[in-house]
Amino acid sequence: MCCFTGKVEEVKNTRIFARLGEHGDQALIYQMSVSVPRDLAMVLPVPVKKGTGEKEVKFYDFSKYDRVFEDLWEMFPVSNLTYGDPFAAAPAAAKRSLQVISVGSYDASFVPTAADFSRLDERFRLPEGTWEKLPGYQEFGFAVFKLKQGKAQVHPMALSFPTALARTVFFPTMHIHDGKIHAKETFDHTLYVQGAGLDVMGAGWQESPGLAVTKVKCGYTHGMIRPEMHVYRNQIRGKNDNGDILVKPKKA
Repeated sequence: MCCFTGKVEEVKNTRIFARLGEHGDQALIYQMSVSVPRDLAMVLPVPVKKGTGEKEVKFYDFSKYDRVFEDLWEMFPVSNLTYGDPFAAAPAAAKRSLQVISVGSYDASFVPTAADFSRLDERFRLPEGTWEKLPGYQEFGFAVFKLKQGKAQVHPMALSFPTALARTVFFPTMHIHDGKIHAKETFDHTLYVQGAGLDVMGAGWQESPGLAVTKVKCGYTHGMIRPEMHVYRNQIRGKNDNGDILVKPKKA
């Protein structure tokens, strides 16, 4: 789910990388082009293990490797699909407070539960009652990235969290861009995943011909992208069901 705490004029060219870690965690790298008329926050609900605290979710600075998704794209041969340029420039574009962490151009916080949003500045909260409309998210935690007014392709946001989904990779793709939840939304997403034993043999997934190390500067990814593994890619465009995407393990 990608939620904004205020009105956005445009969001496009969303790219997400995900990988399950070796110790029950999931890595997530997220980048988009966005135009916002005032300071606000992007909220990514993530399926954390029950009881996950603020310090158990880690944020990573990708400001020195802002072209990681360009490099991931280069891993795949050019196809005859007629999608637009995926790298086009953005248009002229009272309780104890939660911990705030600077990661490159962002201030980021982890909100352990929906009730903890009251510990954030009001500008960075969603409207009252939003989470009650989404009963499946009561057990989620929330990564909050504070964005400045303007138009830009923001550098990648990255975090890792103890995941509640065993052997399943989670992509936050549900949209809430105007404070409302619509059954269908327009997608402009490219998803990347690494991992053994995942069901990525159909539904639009492509496997890279080579290993990640052939194109990606894996040493700059804080261990999130594994150099010795292939990468799988899926492009999702146009009107689709509004929801998060899960990549599940292969059936035995």
